[in-house]
Amino acid sequence: MMPALPMWGDIAARVRPVLQRLPMQPPGLALAALLNRFLRPKLPADAAEALSNRTVQIDVSDLGLVLRLRLGAHGFGLAATGEPVALRIAASAPVFLRLLRGEDDADRLFFERMMVMEGDTEFGLILKNTLDAIGPLWHAPQRH
Repeated sequence: MMPALPMWGDIAARVRPVLQRLPMQPPGLALAALLNRFLRPKLPADAAEALSNRTVQIDVSDLGLVLRLRLGAHGFGLAATGEPVALRIAASAPVFLRLLRGEDDADRLFFERMMVMEGDTEFGLILKNTLDAIGPLWHAPQRH
């Protein structure tokens, strides 16, 4: 397991109060764009259909970010205000990064309470199994 980024807690503590005052739409749109670029092209049609038109709330707990997204006919986008949340996933930024890079398993993170998943269990399993089948979404550049 990769250790947390050096001084990440200090950085997150300083950034969190600022981020919490800002609207969540810009980071939500940025995440939707990244998912459309790196995840959407890899989604099998049956998985895309099963995951469509449901709201997923992603809480980046250490930064205070609460991002609500949904997959629609034109890809990932912001969920409408007041839209019921099918699944809530919460973790710190370094945990999400390790998960995206394939350095950690979602099951292990869940059972070690580093990640919280709440809501529709069947929907959560479809999402988890789909992501497991696709593999890492982001590969860090090799350091020399």
